[in-house]
Formats: sequence, C-alpha cells, structure tokens
Amino acid sequence: MIVGVPREVKDRENRVSTTPGGVAEYVARGHRVLVERGAGSGSGFSDAEYVAAGAAIADGPRSVFDQAEMIVKVKEPVAAEYDLLRPDQLLFTYLHLAADEPLTRALMRNRVQAVAYETVQLDNRILPLLTPMSEVAGRMAVQIGAHYLERTHGGRGLLLGGVAGVPGANVAVVGGGVVGTNAAQMALGMGANVTILDLSVERLRYLDQVLHGRINTLASNSQNIAAAVAEADLVVGAVLIAGAKAPKLVTAEMVRAMRPGSVVVDVAIDQGGCIETARPTSHSDPTFLVDGVIHYCVTNMPGAVPRTSTLALSNVTLPYGLELANHGLAGAIARDPALAKGVNVFDGAVTYQAVADAFGLPFVPVAEALGDRPSAASTGQPIADRRSPTADGS
Repeated sequence: MIVGVPREVKDRENRVSTTPGGVAEYVARGHRVLVERGAGSGSGFSDAEYVAAGAAIADGPRSVFDQAEMIVKVKEPVAAEYDLLRPDQLLFTYLHLAADEPLTRALMRNRVQAVAYETVQLDNRILPLLTPMSEVAGRMAVQIGAHYLERTHGGRGLLLGGVAGVPGANVAVVGGGVVGTNAAQMALGMGANVTILDLSVERLRYLDQVLHGRINTLASNSQNIAAAVAEADLVVGAVLIAGAKAPKLVTAEMVRAMRPGSVVVDVAIDQGGCIETARPTSHSDPTFLVDGVIHYCVTNMPGAVPRTSTLALSNVTLPYGLELANHGLAGAIARDPALAKGVNVFDGAVTYQAVADAFGLPFVPVAEALGDRPSAASTGQPIADRRSPTADGS
C-alpha cells in the first residue's frame, strides 16, 4: 500500500503523524511511504531522516493525496484539504466529527473511508489512540491556566501553588477521566487546592485513593458544579462522551459567578466543549473574555508541545496503521473489533451512531456499509493486545 504523510496545516500544528521510525516499520512490511517535504520539521524530524528510513519526499500536499491509498494525519482535514480526498481513499486521523458537520458531509460526499483515532475503543472502554493526547492536554491545561492567572496575562494575579502563609489557587476539574486525572495530578504537584467532579462515585473513590486523599471529590450534578465553579480560580473542562458532542455542564450563569480574572480551559472543545461560553480558538489567538473570565479553548492544545506529542501519539497509532496497510480497512477491522469502532464514514455513509445523531443523518452499521466485503466480526485479538513494534521514543 502507498501510505501518505502530509504536513499538518491547522494553525500552528507542529505534530506529524508518523516518525522516521514509523516509516521504517511500514517499509519493512513492503509498503511505500510518501512524506510531504517539511512534514516533520515542527517535531524535530528532518527530511533526511525520513529518506534514511525509506520514505520518498513529496513536494506539496496534492502530490501526497493524489498518490497515497492511505492518508495518515494528526488533525482532521481543514476545508482546503476536503477535495484532496478521493473515493475509497483510507483516512486515519483524529476527526471529532460530532462537532464538525462540514467535514462530515465532505467525507460523505467524497466517499472516503474515514477512521477516527478518538473512537477506536477496546472492550474495557479504553480509547487507546486518544489516551496519550488526553494525558498531554490534561497536564497542559493546568500549566496554561497558571500562565493566564498571572496579572501580566490578564488574570487575577495568583500563583497557582501559593507560598508559605498564602494559600494556593482553587482548581475545579469537571470530569475524572484521563484528562481530568492528569489535570488534577499536575495541579496538585503545583500546590493548588483541587476539586474534581465526576458522575461515577466509583471513579471518585479510585481517584481519592490513588491521590492519597489530597483532592476534594464531588459527585457531578448541577448544584455541585455551580458551587465548585463559583469558588474556582481555574476551571478545567474535561468531559468526554466517546465520539459524541460534549454536554454543556458548566453553564453561562456559572461562569458569570466566577471572579474577574479567573480562567477556564475547555479541553473538550474538540467535541464542542463542555462549557457553555466556550468557542474554538487557535494557538495564534488562544483566549477571549466572557464576563471578565479568561477562556482558553484551543482545539489542538498538544500541538504546542509537538516533540512529546508526536512521539506519544505515533507509539499508539503505528500498530493500527500497520494493520490497515497490511490488510486494508475491511481486513483490518475483521481482525480487530476495536478498530471497527473507529470507522466513522464509509462509502458515503455515516457508520458511527453519535455522529449520525449529532446531525440527524442516517446511521449505517459498519458491517452493513461493507456489504459483500469481509465481515467486521472479530477473528483475533485486539491490536493493542498483540506484541508489535513501537515508533521512536518507546
């Protein structure tokens, strides 16, 4: 198979989908890899390193998209890339379609085989291709929040961890999943007073145990969220429903009750955001004010730390990419039901229920969309459970 690695074009997106080590793994299995010139430069990988690993360097995105049978990206295609995609081309990347109707319809119109990193899901409900970026974003959320709490950046003038005789800032984390856990750990490490809210009391019990009782835990309901947000200097939105639009748990009224110069960081913004006043921003223009509260809602937060993020992402995506290249989409999802859950659009049909529901579109199960192609039933272990090579930095 011809595998294409285009340069990311989203605002200040410096990650790259495949490292030179990943290229070497594709080539070792008989695949040809086209890497757009300069695709890895933001993450510290030179064209020469890709050539040494066996890739061919392509000039411009059209050269990559025109030749490749599978496009491996980091972020969802932007409008300028929609019509570079062609029928039956396999696209493997983050998509977040439930918050992006134009992209959803473009993938349907172009009859692309679109597999979303964020909806690949194991039987235990773990999202293996989303987890590393959730870890990065959770940790970044607190780091960024601390930055904007500084008076010179418009904040209340608080040091997140305080000093002797002066208490640290109050941090409220809405959602106790991977993002929320990493945010809470980072905030605790910086000396803040941390409250975390989640629907699952079992999850809260677990977090209380592993963080040794150093955080406040609250069951997530509107009254508790309102109380925690009102006292918070920094609110981290960390709610996820796999593949679906995020629920608006922090209302505009709650934000209005916060002190001027407080900060909200909505990590769920890729899926529409869980804070009612949030709207997508970019690294070039990352913040805006609502009722005196600083909002940071960058949709590709991990792109600010591309070396770390690229290595973390490629470590987990490479085994799945190899399966897709080795067996094609139908063959790969027949081998692994987790990968089958990643198929969001196939041959003009929406094959992920939450995406169809978001836009009132017909839902077609993957097996039905495949028609007389091989069944999507499992015939082996999930890829994540097999021994497989990892990319650079393993």
